[in-house]
Amino acid sequence: MSHSVAGEPSSAGRRAAPPTTAAAYTAAEWDLLTDLPGRVLVAAASPGPGRPHRDVSAGLAGLDAVAAGRAFDSDLVRAVVTAIYARHDGAAERGARLTDLVDLLAAARAAVRVLRRRADPADSAAYRQWVESVAARVCHAGQTSPGPADRRFLERLGGALDLR
Repeated sequence: MSHSVAGEPSSAGRRAAPPTTAAAYTAAEWDLLTDLPGRVLVAAASPGPGRPHRDVSAGLAGLDAVAAGRAFDSDLVRAVVTAIYARHDGAAERGARLTDLVDLLAAARAAVRVLRRRADPADSAAYRQWVESVAARVCHAGQTSPGPADRRFLERLGGALDLR
């Protein structure tokens, strides 16, 4: 699986997501995997100590990064994006609730544990890279490079996603 520097995959070799992708997970595990990208987007866009106030373009960059998951060469990532866009039960709002960093990092670590138990290693890596790319796109929006607090946020998130 090849990815660009921005975390988006190449479109070569894309396959349709099998209908059983979500069935491999319990309801709680699937909720965790489908809620995490929205939680990461909100946390990355929220101002915090040493972190700037973000404008609408940062949120749009995050939404674009979530949508970019539709083109990933990963059945899991494409199924998660499909589930995010198919929600009609208020779960999208629940997933995008404000969260503190400790809870977000705990959720990311829990997602990694679920992926280790249930996902194909390539799908696991793709999902974790995609979630991190959502935060990176938000933190880079409108800036040439993120500030020290954003770099710490991205580093901690990457660590929780077992990418460091």
